[in-house]
Amino acid sequence: MKYIRELREGMRIAGVYLCKFRQSAVTKNGKPYENVILQDRTGTIDAKIWEPNSVGIEEFDSLDYIDIVGDVTSFAGALQVSVKRLRKAGEGEYDPADYLPSSRFKTEEMYQELLSCVESVKNPFLSELLKSYFVRDEAFIRAFQRSSAAKSVHHGFIGGLLEHTLSVTRLCSYYAKAYPILNRDLLITAAILHDVGKTRELSAFPSNDYTDDGQLLGHIMIGAEMIHDRAREISGFPEKLENELKHCILAHHGELEYGSPKKPALAEAVALNLADNTDARLETLRELFEASDGTAEWLGYSRIFESNIRRTGDV
Repeated sequence: MKYIRELREGMRIAGVYLCKFRQSAVTKNGKPYENVILQDRTGTIDAKIWEPNSVGIEEFDSLDYIDIVGDVTSFAGALQVSVKRLRKAGEGEYDPADYLPSSRFKTEEMYQELLSCVESVKNPFLSELLKSYFVRDEAFIRAFQRSSAAKSVHHGFIGGLLEHTLSVTRLCSYYAKAYPILNRDLLITAAILHDVGKTRELSAFPSNDYTDDGQLLGHIMIGAEMIHDRAREISGFPEKLENELKHCILAHHGELEYGSPKKPALAEAVALNLADNTDARLETLRELFEASDGTAEWLGYSRIFESNIRRTGDV
């Protein structure tokens, strides 16, 4: 089996892949075909079954592991697989670990560092709020450690939410040292909690898709509600402090057109937005570089950056 990251136009491939998505469609000429997204731990690729009723195509569903034979082609500048034969793979023919993208860092080491950030918060109400989730809530801890930070774009892998949260918290810790106008306890708490809503916005792997709550509310609103609900369980939690923390969460995307219900009105909200955007953008570039074959300097146009992207040459 060739990993998806290794595929090149003109290859014929044979092996087991995870069917992340399947949808029936019809060509302009009225001919039925199947849209499929294949996944392994290195990424995803679009696939087409142009002859879905042929003898070599057996029944399968989304999230099945499928053994395929196909040709790697290119369409509109992107690789895709034209599937010639397909059958549902049986247990023992695959290792699920080969099909679920994961953080390159160790979960336990990242989580212990995040806990040290939790311990650094001195305000008793913010400290209790953080510990209620990250120390005592076992169901939340399991979900947080395994969640991705996005369906796609950046940190879309197991442990992605933890990795992204830790990176944002590190940046905010630096900001708090460099800029004394910032309330460190509020900023660090906001950094650690800014994306907790993603534990409910996205379903668990292998689907890693939007839940009903995710579609209707989004992680920003869900996160603010989670903070409100837990703060109400802490006796004497100041309403002003709760509102300041929720504002940081509600404003952390920075702009209304990027999904934030509010634009930053607190210094801590500004700092959180900058840290979140920094990590998201640089991780997006890292993943873009990693997905390339490593030989081309120019990697093509990026919709996210609205620019042609070039890898920096060796100095």
